[in-house]
Amino acid sequence: MKRAMIACLAALSVGATTLSGTAATAQDSELDRQRLRQTLNAVHKAGMYGTYSHVADGRESWKGAAGFADVDTRRPVRPDMVHRVGSITKTFTAVAVLQQVGRGTIELDAPVARYLPGLIPGERGQRITVRMLLNHTSHISDYDHLIFQTVEDLDANRFRTWQPQELIDLALAASATGQPGVAPGEYSNTNYVIAGLLLEKVTGVKAERYITDHVIRKAGLRHTSFPRSPHIPGPHSRAYEGLSGLIDPPRDYSVYDMSLAWTAGAVVATMEDLSRFYRQLLRGDLLDAGLLAEMLETVPLREGATVSEYGLGIYPLDLPCGRFWGHQGGVIGMTTMSFSSPDGDRRVSMGFNLTGYVRFDENGNPVPHPIDAAVWDHVLAATCGPGAAAATDTAPPATPFPLDRIPIER
Repeated sequence: MKRAMIACLAALSVGATTLSGTAATAQDSELDRQRLRQTLNAVHKAGMYGTYSHVADGRESWKGAAGFADVDTRRPVRPDMVHRVGSITKTFTAVAVLQQVGRGTIELDAPVARYLPGLIPGERGQRITVRMLLNHTSHISDYDHLIFQTVEDLDANRFRTWQPQELIDLALAASATGQPGVAPGEYSNTNYVIAGLLLEKVTGVKAERYITDHVIRKAGLRHTSFPRSPHIPGPHSRAYEGLSGLIDPPRDYSVYDMSLAWTAGAVVATMEDLSRFYRQLLRGDLLDAGLLAEMLETVPLREGATVSEYGLGIYPLDLPCGRFWGHQGGVIGMTTMSFSSPDGDRRVSMGFNLTGYVRFDENGNPVPHPIDAAVWDHVLAATCGPGAAAATDTAPPATPFPLDRIPIER
């Protein structure tokens, strides 16, 4: 994935922070609000157009914003803006599928062909199981690199409405990335589009409706939805894509038909809703203990040259203060991350409105960008508590938050 390096913005606009839940004194507070504000401001100063964050520790929370929702008008970002969360949608979809597992209508280790005969042709459909879809070991190719091959493809597909079957057919026509069930897996949006069709088959209702009724509403999320048009519902930022200098200056793609992502990446939400979602999930409010344990069982996953761990629509992030669980998401012009401690108490969710800012050297390796280091500092301050970012000498991973996957080459 290629991202453009963008010059820092000279001005700074910071949204108000708030405290919710039971009041806490400075002595018993685990949230260093001053440090959180400083590190979030630093993300904007490093070059990110606009960013917003929600941090929580138990019933205490903080939210803030820094930068611009519109770089032309200098309209500031606000903490409660609705944001395209991209592949964080996969966690919602996985929860919905696992709920059906709990009801006995789906078996995790049953072949997809049992529920969707003929969708995946031949022996392949008998070998690929539901679990392999959710943990990306199906080795069905991703379709996004087939849709986005040139810069012009971003604009050509802006208002195109894709049917799930079209996306699946594109992927199945491409070469498989390996043998079904063999680790490491290969990340593929196609898996979660198929999971959406599976939901529809066993529930008899549209996947968006099932996920809305049984996951989004069950979690008490008030500002989370599948948009019904190319527009983001509610107050939102613009979405700027630079493609590592291929689009200069970065172009706004906040109006975009997200049918190309569907149950793999079309959800919009606020950062506060995302934090609540992962708290509810990890505390066992959306799935029983057995199903949650299945969700957190990981396999090796390969993305490019990197091998990490992946569960069923969720994955771990190991920090100096312990293991957190969540997901990241990237669509054209917007990226997101949301992670929670295993008990659901300590959480951070962040949204960004500029993608494609990283440059690459002559060997194709990403050049470290100040934005990434600044984001890492904010995540450490949010998750590991007061002084963590300053006290630890833990460097960010080479690609700590690989949020957008548009594989357009120069």
